[in-house]
Amino acid sequence: MALARAGQVYHGTVTAARLDAARDRLDEPLRVAIAGRVKSGKSTLLNALVGERLAPTDAGECTRIVTWYRDGHTYRVTARPRRGDPRQLRFTRDDGAIEVDLADLAPEDVEDLQILWPSQALRGMTLIDTPGIGSLTAHVASRAWELLVTDDEETPADAVLYLMRHLHHTDLEFLHAFHDTTVSRPNPVNAIGILSRTDEIAVGRLDSMDSARRIARRLGTDANVRRVVQTVVPVAGLLAETAVTLTEAEVGQLRRVADLTPAEGDELLLSADRFVTRLPQLGVTETERRVLLDRFGLFGLRLCAQLLRTGVAPTATALARELVVHSGLAELREVLRSLFDERRDVLKSRSALLALAGLARAEPRPGSEGVLAEVEEIVASAHPFQELRVLASLRAGWVTGKEPVLEELERLIGGRGQAVHLRLDQGPDVGNRTLAALAQDALTRWQRRAENPMTSHELALAARVAVRSCEGMVTELARTG
Repeated sequence: MALARAGQVYHGTVTAARLDAARDRLDEPLRVAIAGRVKSGKSTLLNALVGERLAPTDAGECTRIVTWYRDGHTYRVTARPRRGDPRQLRFTRDDGAIEVDLADLAPEDVEDLQILWPSQALRGMTLIDTPGIGSLTAHVASRAWELLVTDDEETPADAVLYLMRHLHHTDLEFLHAFHDTTVSRPNPVNAIGILSRTDEIAVGRLDSMDSARRIARRLGTDANVRRVVQTVVPVAGLLAETAVTLTEAEVGQLRRVADLTPAEGDELLLSADRFVTRLPQLGVTETERRVLLDRFGLFGLRLCAQLLRTGVAPTATALARELVVHSGLAELREVLRSLFDERRDVLKSRSALLALAGLARAEPRPGSEGVLAEVEEIVASAHPFQELRVLASLRAGWVTGKEPVLEELERLIGGRGQAVHLRLDQGPDVGNRTLAALAQDALTRWQRRAENPMTSHELALAARVAVRSCEGMVTELARTG
């Protein structure tokens, strides 16, 4: 193994600790960074994914610092200063978000914060909250660039969720800088675009998410966007966060709104000002209404009133479940599962190889050339890395051909997910016998395409990778059938 060989080469040196870190990274949860422009909803989305209101969503000083959220057996906040040793910080959590006391540390003097928090969600995924790109403060604006678009080959994150409210030129600029088309650098395979704050589209009307899905589909097929992210998912982050932290008291207040006649409800929810100040006989105080508005937004309030009034969500649990679906969080979780979680070993291995190659180049010594050669051999020969390389080439437009052919190629190499039924464009309930027949047909089809002298050179190379993917599916289905 390359890491073992490197361990022998750098044994007894200060560099050995970096090798240990790279080795440990293989056993850690996948590291997913959440990036985007200022006010794009990064912290709100992080809270929705964790299922708790941990990350502050206001403009406090800690939002200017890169913050790691990890699972742990205890609750602890540690600061890593740019100079000096790490130090444990005091924190409180009175009203949802964690409030950290930086003591005598200025935000610009802190490399990052490490928050250890017992969480089922964080057991499978470490989340990294980054300061907003495009901040008026140059130092704050540079933090996400420093983390994800480094001069070194090693990157701290295995994958990235990039939030955008609309496609801004700085979004593409950042993603192009983050993106590289070789397997040893971040590429669209490990980046997902999030069309965020979608409840604000169409001024919070009930069809806001429908409009957002159309926009996301259009962005997802845009050639410039496809080169830098694997897909675009619409998410109403505020509603998603509220859905996973919904309380019985809030549902009781929402029922009072739902009990109004449709005409009264429509009038009350016409604007934020009307909701807060009209109809005092509602039985919900002005303060409580302001809290509801902050938690749900107009879109969420209108949606909850409809779901409760029509009986679609008769209980708090049912309402929370419906809100998770309507917010887009359920779709995002499925995308994360199929595109990140099922590929986590490959993504983490890529990160480890990336660190190893960077180390060998930065600190050459007798034997380091052999380490580099072994890394290059792994990248060139390991089939999962070949799939990543072809997928990146497809997204970059280097592999050309008829659209149906390219769509099938992307599916077969795992572009829609790693599961066999997804690769073969089938539902999860399709039997092994049917899948085996489809895999064999695909194998035959792509063998012919790879051997056809009329096939372009780039497509022929990609076809050989697809053939290997089909062979793997045929073997797997024969073993499990």
